[in-house]
Amino acid sequence: PLIGNYGVADKFYESSRCWIAGLVIKENSRIYSNWQAQGSFDQFLKKEGVSAISGVDTRTLAVYIRDKGEMFGIIAPADSGPKEELLKKIKAYKKEKKPGFIRETSVIRPTVISRAASGGASIGVLDLGILNSFLRQLTALGCGITLLPYTVSAEEALAMKFDGMVISNGPEDDAAMPEIVKTAKDLLGKIPILGISTGHEIIGLALGARLKKMKIGHHGVNYPVKAPDSYKGEITVQNHSFIIDDQSLKGKKSVSVTMRNINDNSIEEMRSAPLKFISTQYYPSSPGFDETNEIFMRFLKMIPRKKILKRKNRSRADNEVQYAKT
Repeated sequence: PLIGNYGVADKFYESSRCWIAGLVIKENSRIYSNWQAQGSFDQFLKKEGVSAISGVDTRTLAVYIRDKGEMFGIIAPADSGPKEELLKKIKAYKKEKKPGFIRETSVIRPTVISRAASGGASIGVLDLGILNSFLRQLTALGCGITLLPYTVSAEEALAMKFDGMVISNGPEDDAAMPEIVKTAKDLLGKIPILGISTGHEIIGLALGARLKKMKIGHHGVNYPVKAPDSYKGEITVQNHSFIIDDQSLKGKKSVSVTMRNINDNSIEEMRSAPLKFISTQYYPSSPGFDETNEIFMRFLKMIPRKKILKRKNRSRADNEVQYAKT
């Protein structure tokens, strides 16, 4: 309910820009106080061009959404005319073609983020809107990272000789999804893959499963999950409005569900040794300062060690040849 009392600092940005269209809050703090703050929340909103409205009873609004389900809304000045005109704008927006946000959140060309450390894996990221903190965790594990545009084909990705691939989080129910699903289908079983949130859903679609729209999605930092054969739960960060339909996965004998949501039993994690993938509906956020989520380590264990060593030796040989030439 109270937003802006910490201020804003560039070091915590998860993306190159703010992607939300609008923000509804109860109270906007008039002061901010944090030793790392570089500016106020108001300054941030103006810089990013985000519309915001405060003074709203957000508890009542949350109860309404809980009862009625997720819905479209509009933020407008008080003199925008009668409510009926605003509702017409919402209905017109809903009739438009399926949104194409991924083309905006993805990189437009292959972009090298980091080089692999000695003995580290070379990872290609099919970038649908990956968070900076996920890239930092992979870099901390010695990975070399290259972001790939959503339009890259499986053939192009495999030709780059990565040790593994990540299909990242990003917008759901997007016009670009069918194209990305085809790419994922062509990659399954050929290279170790980690799917994150939307990437998890794309892998599900590539397996022939269906997605199901939730009445109220999982959006927040306190969602409990656990393995079906365990009594130990974990608290996760989540941000999605769709889930993989349980029934549509039946018959996929090579695929195991390894995590479920404790509250609604929805699928939170899948894996398959034959198809070389592991995927999470939740966000693999860092558990603490400079710590790495164990899902990234499990993903890297799927990569044959000899493949990394072979590439390391080949790179060393190339360097020696280049040194001899110079």
